[in-house]
Amino acid sequence: VISFEGISLVHWMSSSSSSSNDLAPWSRFNQWIHSICVVTFDLELGQALEIIYPGDAILSAPEKANICYLAFPDSNNAHKRDTKYHFRIRRSQSDVTSYQRSLITNSPSNLPIHVQFLYGFVHFRQERDSSLPRGYYQKSVVLVSIIPFFHLYSTIIEKIALGYFEMGEPAIEAACHDIDQWGPPVPGQSYQLPLMGTVIQCRLPSSCDIPFTQFDDIRLNTSDGIINIKSIYEPDIYKNLQWMVKHIQLLWELVLIGEPLLVMAPSPTRVASIVQSLVALISPLRYASDFRPYFTIHDSEFREYTGRSKHTARVMLGVTNPFFVKALDHWPHILKVSDTNDTESNDKPSEKTRKHWDGRTLDAKDGLFTQYKPYLQRDEGLIKKLSKDGPSEMHSSVLQRHLLELTQSFMIPLERYLSSLMPLRKEMSPFKSIPSVRPFVLDNLVQSVEEAGPSLTCVIKGDWTGLYRRFIQSPSFAEWLSSRMCSMNHQITSAYVDSLCDSTLDKETLALRHHVEIVDLVLRIRQRVVEMEDSSGKRKALISQIRNILESVDEDLRCVLESNCSLRDIIA
Repeated sequence: VISFEGISLVHWMSSSSSSSNDLAPWSRFNQWIHSICVVTFDLELGQALEIIYPGDAILSAPEKANICYLAFPDSNNAHKRDTKYHFRIRRSQSDVTSYQRSLITNSPSNLPIHVQFLYGFVHFRQERDSSLPRGYYQKSVVLVSIIPFFHLYSTIIEKIALGYFEMGEPAIEAACHDIDQWGPPVPGQSYQLPLMGTVIQCRLPSSCDIPFTQFDDIRLNTSDGIINIKSIYEPDIYKNLQWMVKHIQLLWELVLIGEPLLVMAPSPTRVASIVQSLVALISPLRYASDFRPYFTIHDSEFREYTGRSKHTARVMLGVTNPFFVKALDHWPHILKVSDTNDTESNDKPSEKTRKHWDGRTLDAKDGLFTQYKPYLQRDEGLIKKLSKDGPSEMHSSVLQRHLLELTQSFMIPLERYLSSLMPLRKEMSPFKSIPSVRPFVLDNLVQSVEEAGPSLTCVIKGDWTGLYRRFIQSPSFAEWLSSRMCSMNHQITSAYVDSLCDSTLDKETLALRHHVEIVDLVLRIRQRVVEMEDSSGKRKALISQIRNILESVDEDLRCVLESNCSLRDIIA
């Protein structure tokens, strides 16, 4: 029996074996986490995957290679023992569990979850060890998942890694068995998650949540074995970007229109937190371009993203290797954090952007390097509020609310214009095909913005129309429009079904219609019935309408309709 913080490994193995037989092995674990990996440094192979739990977890060769390279800091501080950060890589497959699919559908729109990407949460340890050839013990424990619960998974991997560095593999196995007892992840639900002798209290975000009502990663007293996480994914933007607060609106525009952005910082911890905060600037709108919180020259997509092509890839890269200073000096926007160890100096607001630079300037200076001219004027009132003395929590709240209102003010005219494209309820008739959304026309949107744009809800002045024209070319707009069109089509279909259910289809009404119209009507109702679940109340109402029609038409038409095999099965 091997114990970890009072938890017997034998106990966890026996509790797992006594679980319900109808569940596949590790099915509960896989709802939350793909795998736990240990990466070590091999003198002959370099970074190598030493352990993976569960043993049957599937990772492609590129995924394994990317995890190995990203599990070690690219530029390392020889005096620092532990380093924690996260990264994002492309998946070889895009399969998800049913609960993960529900999580994607019902989570907030700004949760950066995508089936084509994996996140890795790293706890790297480095210690001097004269008995080893390189003089250092270097290993990383990595939690891999498609779900970006940053604060939750950082807490989990820290707990697991500290156990592993003390107890070895049994600690990882005990943690995996613990996680395999958790209930499935459901948006909006609160959890008490047992893990290696402690309990993590948290609540999963839901699409019904108000953005940034809980943004601070506050952990309560852990002396009684309880860790309480107020927000499991929202970054504290002020904490991570306060040194660039004078240019926060310029950064907001760059993120909104999906411009390529290179972020340089001295450590993966710092750069990952900055990139994640930049992505969150346009919340509740989802940032649809690719982003890599931590990126190295060994990444499988290094050539794709760093080549000197005519058009720079729409991606946000977080890097630490000084090599990128010269390799990507052609990028249009570069955000560089000083490599000084004095964190206080890094937090001092940057006074200006630099429009012209070369490799020598990038080597020596920090700040924002860009020739971009903002469309909107800077909100000096915000700068004054944030320059006053006060607790960091208060400044965080002010900044988060400002950015939220700015994004919402920008999106309201788009939502209003899109709503105008919806067909009216009176246009729906059971004897006509289901109406469709009218086409999106840029000039019409621009006209609606000029008549009633964001200036009605936002005090910031500027060229809003020009900003809309740039935004419409971005991946974030394309994804937003696709999502809204799906939602609108669903609303139209639902309203059309209601119209079919509520229509009076008696003998007098049908007598005014041609037989072809009646046949088309029955076929349309049959199609909606086929698409619905058997227990649906609307399905029963539609079947009742078909029966009414059959009873109200003449015998010849009834025989024609009943000759349809699928229709006979429905009304049987």
